[in-house]
Amino acid sequence: MFPESVARGSVRSAAELNEQIRALWLRSGGSLTAQERAEYELLVVEWAAAIRGGIIEAA
Repeated sequence: MFPESVARGSVRSAAELNEQIRALWLRSGGSLTAQERAEYELLVVEWAAAIRGGIIEAA
């Protein structure tokens, strides 16, 4: 089941979510724990929703 915030559509921009995904990978050193993997998956789902929703910020 998706989190409620994702089901309603992303309120964060794709650019912001992309930065969070990059930061997660940097913090983890390239190897995600189970908890980090779950966070990554949620971020990717929210990022995809942001892309579909057309709320992409210019870089």
